Amino acid sequence: MSPELSQKLAAAVDGMPAFPKSVQAILDLTRDVNCTPKDLVQVIDKDPVVTVKILKVINSAYYSLPKQVTSINHAVVFLGFNTIKNLALGIAAIGMLPKSNAAGFDVQQYLLHSLATANIAKRIASDVEGADPMDCFIAGLLHDFGKVVFAQFMPNEFRQALEASKADGSSLHEALRQIIGVDHAVVGGMLVEKWRFAPNLVETIQNMHGPEVLDTPMVACVFAANQISKKLQFGFGGNHFAEPLPPVIARRLGGDLDHVIAELGDLQALFEEAQVFSKLES
Repeated sequence: MSPELSQKLAAAVDGMPAFPKSVQAILDLTRDVNCTPKDLVQVIDKDPVVTVKILKVINSAYYSLPKQVTSINHAVVFLGFNTIKNLALGIAAIGMLPKSNAAGFDVQQYLLHSLATANIAKRIASDVEGADPMDCFIAGLLHDFGKVVFAQFMPNEFRQALEASKADGSSLHEALRQIIGVDHAVVGGMLVEKWRFAPNLVETIQNMHGPEVLDTPMVACVFAANQISKKLQFGFGGNHFAEPLPPVIARRLGGDLDHVIAELGDLQALFEEAQVFSKLES
């Protein structure tokens, strides 16, 4: 990477808003084995925006609860600790997204792809030794955030890459490397590092493509979930080019991409949940 490109990427990352303090506090709680539901409720209650949006999702037709939930405390009782954590993180990620961009990148479809990937990664992780479902959900949610940085701060180059990928059906990350010099995984890793996410999550996002794919449980889950979302067209993150699983990932997951999809069974409910989340800002 040239010094000029490095400086340009650093400036773009600095231009992105900080992750909300309340959500950073939720992330810190997830790493504390002694954390209780009461601790989580106290943190969320201090952020009225996140509170209102969580209650909006919980009271949607998707969950079909017997009566309206009016507090985060009741939400935890009805849906459980982990579901509320995931909701809070999803809401925070949605809140970071720009309403529009000069690259013509469809943020709503991108969000749907990211949420679907997060849900699928969490499902895969439940059967993979050494993978934490919560960490895989977060990594799936944030794996493509570098595209948002490009769309905001390098829109012309990003539009060229989108068009090149669409024209020949190739992978978007390869087009980005050709046109910008790096792909979205590089700038995405820089961004989550700025947001003070755990090193293993930064490492996962930085090493999601090409020959440098790492052989770790989290990378295996998120890589596969990303390809499944693309293959089944759950949202649209820039292209539908689904890559085959590298041998190291196929070994961890017990087979190729079609085998993993077959093992997961019906994914429609996970996609419908992603659709509920993605409509929060509309």
